[in-house]
Amino acid sequence: MNNALTSLEQQMAGEGLDALLVTDPKHVYYLTGFASDPHERFLGLLLIRGEEPMLILPALDAEAAQAASSVTKIITHSDTDNPYNLLKDCFGSSKLGTLGIEKEHFSVARFEHLTAAVPAERFSDIGPLLRSMRSKKTPDEVKRIKHAAELVEEALRRVLTHVKTGVTENDLVAELEYLMKKVGASGPSFDTMVLSGPKTALPHGVPGNRVIQPGDFLMFDIGVYADGYASDITRTFAIESVDDKLVTIYNTVLAANEAGIAASNPGAPFGSVDKAARDVIEEAGFGEYFLHRVGHGLGMDVHEYPSLHGQNDDIIEIGNVFTVEPGIYVPGLAGVRIEDDLIITAEGAETLTSFPKELTILHL
Repeated sequence: MNNALTSLEQQMAGEGLDALLVTDPKHVYYLTGFASDPHERFLGLLLIRGEEPMLILPALDAEAAQAASSVTKIITHSDTDNPYNLLKDCFGSSKLGTLGIEKEHFSVARFEHLTAAVPAERFSDIGPLLRSMRSKKTPDEVKRIKHAAELVEEALRRVLTHVKTGVTENDLVAELEYLMKKVGASGPSFDTMVLSGPKTALPHGVPGNRVIQPGDFLMFDIGVYADGYASDITRTFAIESVDDKLVTIYNTVLAANEAGIAASNPGAPFGSVDKAARDVIEEAGFGEYFLHRVGHGLGMDVHEYPSLHGQNDDIIEIGNVFTVEPGIYVPGLAGVRIEDDLIITAEGAETLTSFPKELTILHL
C-alpha cells in the first residue's frame, strides 16, 4: 500500500497537480492501508506537493487509523465540526492552482462545500490515474484475490450438499451467505445470485421462492470479500438430468469460456477476449443469446476497469485481473454462464478460480 502512495506522489508533477484529495474509502485504503466506512461523515487523504500526506477522518476512527495507516499525520473532526474548514486550514494562505479530485465520487453538494472552502483555480479528475494504478495488481493483491476465490469456492462446495427436494433459490442464498462468513470471508461481494429453471435465462435475475426441480439448470453467481479484495465466480449445474439441447448449450459456453481464457495474453487488446468467446457461441448458432460483455476487471471492487467488451482496444498488461464469463440465455428455456477469475502473467492467463467446470449432475 505504501508503494502505491509513493507512486501517486511521484506522478503529481507530471499530471500538473499541486494537490489532490482522495475521498473514496476504497482508494484511501489502497493508498494508506486504513479501511473504513465513514457513512455520511467526511474522509479524505490530502496530498499537497512537497508536504507530508494528511489523513482527515472522523474522530471516532482515530484509533483504528493510527493502528493501520501508513500516513501518520492524522487530522480528526467531530460530528459538530465542518470538515471543509479543516481542509481550508490545511492549505493555509498559499495559492492553489490545480486540485485533483475523484469526480465520480464527489456529489454536487460536497463539491460545492469544497469549492467554498478551497479556492483552487482548477479541479482535475484523478479517477483515470487511480484506475490505471489499480489495474495492475501487485503480488500481494493477487494473493488476496486468490484467497477470496478459494473462500467462495469452499462456500459453493458446501452449499451443494443442501440442494435437496423442496429447497428454494432463497434457501440456497441464505445458506450461502451464512457459509461465506463461516469459511472466513467478510461477506458477499455483490448480491448473491441463485437461479433455477427458466430463470437461469435472466443474466441479472433475482432469486425467489421457486423450488428447485428435476430437469432444471441451477446457476450460482457468487463472490466474497476477503482482506479488502473481491472474488466473482459463476457455475451452472444440472438437476437430475437435462435434455440434449441444454447439454449442447452448456458445452458451447464451456468452450467459449476456455477460448476467452486462451485469448487472454499480454499485448492483446481486451476486445479480442470477447471476440474469442463470442466466435465460439456464434459458430454454434447461439450468437443472439449472448447478451453481455465477456468480463470485467476485479480487485477492490467486484466490477472495475477494464470492461472486456468487443470494442475495447486497450492493451492487456501483466498484472491485470479480470473475469471471463460468457453465457447463453434462451428466454423461456434456460441459461448457462461459466465464470472464472484470471491474473495476466508474462506467460499468459493464470486462472485464480479452480472449481470444476464440466457439466455436473446434482441429485435431489
